[in-house]
Amino acid sequence: MSCFNIGWRYAVCAIGLSIAVTAGAEDFPSRQIQIIVPYAAGGSTDQLARSIQEPMSQDLGQPVIIINKPGAAGTIGVDYVARAKPDGYTLVFGNTGPNAIVQLTREIPYDPLTDLRPISTVALTPMILAVPAKSPAKTLKEFIAYAKKEGNSLSFGSTGNGGISHFSGISFNNMAHVKMVHIPYNGGAPMLPAFGGGQLDAAFLTGLDGTTMLSSGLIRYLAVATEKPTDVAPGLQTIDKDVPGFKSVAWFGVLAPKGTPDNVVDRINQAIKKAVATPEVKKLFTSRWVEPHSSTPQEMADIIKKEVAQWQPVAKEVRGQ
Repeated sequence: MSCFNIGWRYAVCAIGLSIAVTAGAEDFPSRQIQIIVPYAAGGSTDQLARSIQEPMSQDLGQPVIIINKPGAAGTIGVDYVARAKPDGYTLVFGNTGPNAIVQLTREIPYDPLTDLRPISTVALTPMILAVPAKSPAKTLKEFIAYAKKEGNSLSFGSTGNGGISHFSGISFNNMAHVKMVHIPYNGGAPMLPAFGGGQLDAAFLTGLDGTTMLSSGLIRYLAVATEKPTDVAPGLQTIDKDVPGFKSVAWFGVLAPKGTPDNVVDRINQAIKKAVATPEVKKLFTSRWVEPHSSTPQEMADIIKKEVAQWQPVAKEVRGQ
């Protein structure tokens, strides 16, 4: 066979493949879309993902299903999506932990900044310092004094090593000059019952995580980790007031494998924006101390990069422990 014929056949195959990929992208979506939640059912990430599931499905005209793949502080589920075909049919509902800062403390099988393509944030939520109802501390000042007195006999829980609830606790220890011991759990679903049951002395929660326990009188919110008082956490003082410079805000959002076509990303982005803007979703989010917040893919990428920079000093300390 001549070199000309071989070259021609390769060219025809390449053109055919390009046409097939383009056609598939243009027809998107033509079948069911799965959104991977990298935590167990019931936690804040899972709840937020399910809140946009139906409105996204209606807008896209195809079923959107939620699949939970928990483990390793969310990295198992995220890695599954990073390795998936970049066609828009397998997405991850990620957050600050496995999609930004877990990589700062240990080796993980993917690069959050290059192996995934941001599509849109869904929500922003400040972390809230909470204590069990039985805690003697009624205010942040009282809690700091109590923690200093008790030393390392007090504990704080997190949803996993390397996540924002973990880093928030370590940062608080440093900035408030206390020595709480870190107790990690495999997501919010197992951590919350332990906290509500009095097995922990404190935790940094999203408002969504703590809503039920707060209304049931099992826990008490002390302060919110924003620079200024916020409507998302009505009536709460800022941690910054007594611990100057303390800030911790989590994001939640949707990402796809790298290489996902632009028009597919744009179509999913549109569906997310519409879902987040629905009155039902807005009402649900605000009632649970969460700010509805959609974004462009680039805005989401910028948020992730800034977050990595913010938490690097804490991560360095954690690695050295």
